[in-house]
Amino acid sequence: MRIKKHENLTQANITKVISLLEPKEGKPITKKEACAILNIAYNTTRLQKIIDEHKEMVEFRARRKAQNKGKAATPDEIKAVVRSYIDGANVSEIAGDLYRSPAFVKAIIERLGIPQKLADSDYEGMRNAMIPEQCVRESFEIGERVWFAKRNKMAEVLEEHNNIDYEAKYGCKCYKLWVLDPCDLSNTFFPWMNGDRAGFYGSALAYDLGSLRHIQEYLD
Repeated sequence: MRIKKHENLTQANITKVISLLEPKEGKPITKKEACAILNIAYNTTRLQKIIDEHKEMVEFRARRKAQNKGKAATPDEIKAVVRSYIDGANVSEIAGDLYRSPAFVKAIIERLGIPQKLADSDYEGMRNAMIPEQCVRESFEIGERVWFAKRNKMAEVLEEHNNIDYEAKYGCKCYKLWVLDPCDLSNTFFPWMNGDRAGFYGSALAYDLGSLRHIQEYLD
């Protein structure tokens, strides 16, 4: 279904319209009002198509969830959870994509200790970000990929700082990092460069870094 930029055809909004058109109690809204809520032109044929497709999708998801209920997580599902969660998807979004329950996804996250990417605007969350217990390490290897909680990004360890005794002063080691900030460089002055390797230099104490060794098999 082709969606125009101004139209509000989110799953939540369509569900809301259906509940207003088919209320358990009270008077239903008109189809004209339903189109207005969805911000689409008044067209009863298209409105009905939107509703029918939404209901089919909901029924399909329900069938798939029922089929998966009680089944153990597959390696592909675990991989999808790890990658999606680190990329910033929330539990409900991941559950929907996998046709699983939010409890199923949350159990994988907690069992593996997957660090979460917060919204880029969540500065308070980044300042107070905690490293999952499974990610805590006292030292890291050169070239190792880590989670940099304060920057809310993946990073690679370049070298250990030895200009002062960080362990005596801060109780842990300090590392120079290449903080990964992937972007599309195809329409820039540097189209030949690998956008996946774009980023910037940074430094971090070991307690602000999370090891990904325990989930590396799902990230490769």
